[in-house]
Amino acid sequence: MLMFFCYGLQLALGHGARRLHVSAAYRAKVAMSRFEPTSFVNYEKLRSNVDIVQKRLNRPLTLSEKIVYGHLNDPHNQEIDRGRTYLRLHPDRVAMQDATAQMAMLQFISSGLPKVAVPSTIHCDHLIEAQTGGPKDLARAKEINQEVYNFLSSAGAKYGVGFWKPGSGIIHQIILENYAYPGVMLIGTDSHTPNGGGLGAICIGVGGADAVDVMAGIPWELKCPKVIGVKLTGTLSGWTSPKDVILKVAGILTVKGGTGAIVEYHGPGVDSISCTGMATICNMGAEIGATTSVFPYNHRMRTYLHKTGRGEIAALADEYANLLVPDEGCEYDQVIEINLDELKPHINGPFTPDYAHPVSQVGATAEEKGWPLEVKVGLIGSCTNSSYEDMGRAASVAKQALDKGLKCKAQFTVTPGSEQIRATIERDGYSKIFGDVGGIVLANACGPCIGQWDRRDVKKGEKNTIVTSFNRNFTARNDANPATHAFVTSPEIVTALAIAGTLNFNPETDYLTASNGEKFKLVPPTGDELPTKDFDPGQDTYQHPPSDGSSLKVDVNSQSNRLQLLEPFDKWSGNDLVDMQVLIKVKGKCTTDHISAAGPWLKFRGHLDNISNNMLIGAVNSENDAVNSIKNHLTGEYGGVPDVARHYKANGVSWVVVGDDNYGEGSSREHAALEPRHLGGRAIIVKSFARIHETNLKKQGLLPLTFSNPSDYDKIRPDDKISITGLQTFTPGKPFIAIVKHSDGSVDELELNHSFNETQIEWFQAGSALNRMKELQH
Repeated sequence: MLMFFCYGLQLALGHGARRLHVSAAYRAKVAMSRFEPTSFVNYEKLRSNVDIVQKRLNRPLTLSEKIVYGHLNDPHNQEIDRGRTYLRLHPDRVAMQDATAQMAMLQFISSGLPKVAVPSTIHCDHLIEAQTGGPKDLARAKEINQEVYNFLSSAGAKYGVGFWKPGSGIIHQIILENYAYPGVMLIGTDSHTPNGGGLGAICIGVGGADAVDVMAGIPWELKCPKVIGVKLTGTLSGWTSPKDVILKVAGILTVKGGTGAIVEYHGPGVDSISCTGMATICNMGAEIGATTSVFPYNHRMRTYLHKTGRGEIAALADEYANLLVPDEGCEYDQVIEINLDELKPHINGPFTPDYAHPVSQVGATAEEKGWPLEVKVGLIGSCTNSSYEDMGRAASVAKQALDKGLKCKAQFTVTPGSEQIRATIERDGYSKIFGDVGGIVLANACGPCIGQWDRRDVKKGEKNTIVTSFNRNFTARNDANPATHAFVTSPEIVTALAIAGTLNFNPETDYLTASNGEKFKLVPPTGDELPTKDFDPGQDTYQHPPSDGSSLKVDVNSQSNRLQLLEPFDKWSGNDLVDMQVLIKVKGKCTTDHISAAGPWLKFRGHLDNISNNMLIGAVNSENDAVNSIKNHLTGEYGGVPDVARHYKANGVSWVVVGDDNYGEGSSREHAALEPRHLGGRAIIVKSFARIHETNLKKQGLLPLTFSNPSDYDKIRPDDKISITGLQTFTPGKPFIAIVKHSDGSVDELELNHSFNETQIEWFQAGSALNRMKELQH
């Protein structure tokens, strides 16, 4: 019997904890379906901490506050001020996808610790490229990535980390099916970890260094989140889906409106949304910069827990239900109200996930803007929309077309979220419908959503439109083509648009032409929330670590171009940073995709030096509006960003990056922080940061700084040299002064803010958080 603990998992249960007695029948069911069941759920500890904090604060608490404050390291003395103080927390669990797990495990190995202190898992989902179809693509990935998979499998076995093999599915779907439940706190090395909020959990995306903290059993820091309330009224119906809720919210809040906040959904409309639908909404909350999103415990979650073999947890959640919902009269920092009766189907894009349009209007807007109307490819699935219900609703649309003798005019791909979903939709006939309408079922993996797509129907630079049920649509993200106009919407709308072959189609009002020439309208989609029969678990793809892996070895070949053991970064010299060269002044949006591209670069995620060759190659240089073309001020010649950075480092020249608003939005990938540090960067100075990236930079010993006056961005010139003064008196809340020397001899003094606390200042002084952890072990 595999074991899992809800709170303080590495510790013995506290007084008053309840033990779940799992029946023999349930044990057998679990063994067959390769779950790792929860054997202990310590809601008493959660309640105790919440009671302590509530007495101190003397006010009603939001659900987010209950779960977050319920995991405080010191509930009696922790200073709590939403948006200001840093909380020290003990999350219950860690999950890592294979692209980020490589660096996370390399850092954990460097820590010298013998075993993880909390239950942790690795999920192989990012390294499988979509090319011809599921089985062949999976076989090819296993062959190409064998070295990496062996490393992750052996590292997991040695250090006590569970390993979900390639083909098992996307990390967030596996978490929802197995590990998330109401009241749990989980961190994951992927920005869409908040998916688990659909099951009443606080699930937060982080970088690998944060995961190392939690796996080491030391308190994890998080700035006390603000709480944005989204009140839902009315009922979802017709073509409107859960995806439309978050598409609407993204249009309201924009890509940075949720930064530093948890988005908490509440109100009578919640009960009209399935558990997996709530997960969809929470998943894409990453696109508004939110720390995470969460829904209150209700009967939809109870049903999902029962259907996924966790009825005992549902019973316990029922008993502690008042702990798993917000208090009456709790206050939110901001409230948004959405009437689901009035909400219409939406489609967001292109190039940014917050550019929201009603489906009824996007065709006209596309004509006005000159966007290609023809839909080249429709893609459904991904971690955002690959549930049984999603597949059922999309299949119901496809079946209507088939019944009228039609197939998709666009190419059509389907990405199941997990092996369990793949096996179940195959058993229940959905996969056959997708195939018959012209679709290809891809591997249970991220695939095109993260750029793992060997697309061949258009040439690079060819203007075209794709529609997806994914979460993110940054320039060139899906297919490495900057001319691809990508739109995100629900799976059922994707299916309808793929059948129609054009953006200028509103399934609520427009007609299609059947093969016999008759005009017909698609009726609104339907689909079972959960399968009538039990889920089919499919193949067993989980490897549990041995009870003692200390004798096992993890081999990293020194000649490998995929894996590289880490060397510690240098400590702070004790002096101010003087005359740092501006490497690049970035213009406009700069996501982690711009800083450290995915797609073909994913193969190097375990080799810091090799992957550093993609640093900032997608960022736009303000000097010439070009990408990956900057001036080397030592030679006077133009070159690629990584090449110039390496030249500066080889010649002892420290450098700084200057950026715009919401710098580092998007993925949690800490490579976007590791690479600048590795190539000699010292500071990143911008108008504002996305939360995860700012933390990742701090963890690696860099200085993420913001202009006190955002208009000072305009004073920086591409050939400037910048000194940052005041490092000897580096203290929380105290700004730095930057001395900016221009090539014409003039000088500007600018004030730069930072958000470092005392602990984070120690990271900087030690050279990185990992260096500081090692110092504390001695």
